[in-house]
Amino acid sequence: MNIIIVDDDPFVSLSLKTILEASGEIKVLEIGNNGTEAVALYETRRPEVLLMDIRMDEMTGLEAAEVILKKHSDAKILFLTTFLDDEYIVKSLMLGAKGYILKQDFESLLPSLKAVAKGQNVFGNEIITRLPDFLAPASRSQYDYSARGITGKELEIIELVAGGLSNREIAGQLYLSEGTVRNYLSSILEKLELRDRTQLAVFYLTT
Repeated sequence: MNIIIVDDDPFVSLSLKTILEASGEIKVLEIGNNGTEAVALYETRRPEVLLMDIRMDEMTGLEAAEVILKKHSDAKILFLTTFLDDEYIVKSLMLGAKGYILKQDFESLLPSLKAVAKGQNVFGNEIITRLPDFLAPASRSQYDYSARGITGKELEIIELVAGGLSNREIAGQLYLSEGTVRNYLSSILEKLELRDRTQLAVFYLTT
């Protein structure tokens, strides 16, 4: 697996490179020191996974991810940070990052990189336990979905997606075919200018 590491601490970057390449499963193509370099390196090297810190000079990891994902929606970005910050976690989800893990949880890094390379979403245990707190439905404001052209049936589907139901489960609950549910979801994502189900769930739970 080819990756790029971006971290403002050269010692951290080199240590990660040494440890990950020692596994025999990772090839570090490049190392960057800030978000600006992350954007440039991604553009020229196109790694399978971009492993990136969040707080960095010149351009943060979140800012870099936004730039990259706007141009390359299929980019697989995994954030590796020391900060267990609710705002950062929600922002990373909304941007479409594939994962967010803490540097303290180092033993999960290699498995997380493998999962992200396969297109899976990965979040550390500490983060998963916090999701109910900052994605609590009771804290949501009333967003005007009709202003974005969302129909009543589409809103039902959004609520079920946010509740964690699969397309099959949604189809069964609403007496629709799975194909019809997929069509609804495609329309919803287009209207709300979102990328996938994860972004849709976070959007619903935080607006």
